[in-house]
Amino acid sequence: MPQSTHDRAAELHSLAEHAHAAAAAAHAKADHLTAYELSKKALEYSQNAHKHSEQLAEEAKKSAKA
Repeated sequence: MPQSTHDRAAELHSLAEHAHAAAAAAHAKADHLTAYELSKKALEYSQNAHKHSEQLAEEAKKSAKA
């Protein structure tokens, strides 16, 4: 499996991690609107990372059977 697909999954996880950290920082500063927006973005990144990881796992299963 090409390394680039794994790199993309790692990148998506990193984006989610960064958005979660930014949301926590905004929340700590009582900027709840920004924290809410960043939390939504973090959730979106997390869901995309999860979907991408599932696709990688499914592809790995298929190649293992072949």
